[in-house]
Amino acid sequence: MVAEKLPIGVLSRRTGCGIETIRFYGRAGVLPAPRRHGRYRIYGTGDGARPVFGRRASDLDFTIEGMRTLLGLAASNNEVSGDVRELAAGHLAKVRAKLAGLRGMERVLAEAAAQCDAGQQARCPLIDALSDASPVQPARARARKE
Repeated sequence: MVAEKLPIGVLSRRTGCGIETIRFYGRAGVLPAPRRHGRYRIYGTGDGARPVFGRRASDLDFTIEGMRTLLGLAASNNEVSGDVRELAAGHLAKVRAKLAGLRGMERVLAEAAAQCDAGQQARCPLIDALSDASPVQPARARARKE
């Protein structure tokens, strides 16, 4: 059986990944380098799984290095579930830290919007908070410190 040769545009349509994303994954080592046929980049049918893997890993906020590590573990003939679990646990901790930061941002923005709606200040509280050199904190946190 002869493997089908796929130009980058066909690979893009089949995987749902943009052409620039496929090129980026190639430069980053997530996708094997394409074979050249004249001026065209040609991929094999087996190359289609990696852009999809990359897109899904990106959706989970994995870095390119994390993607390469996961792909390396997947290609390994060894038992890798412990290594993958460790990588996933570390990544989960980072995601939880980001969520905590986002919750803090949400509180600050909600407070600023409420102050704007209430007309409590002559100046815009969000512009004032962004112009202030100190870290942005919700009023409750500022009141506790004072």
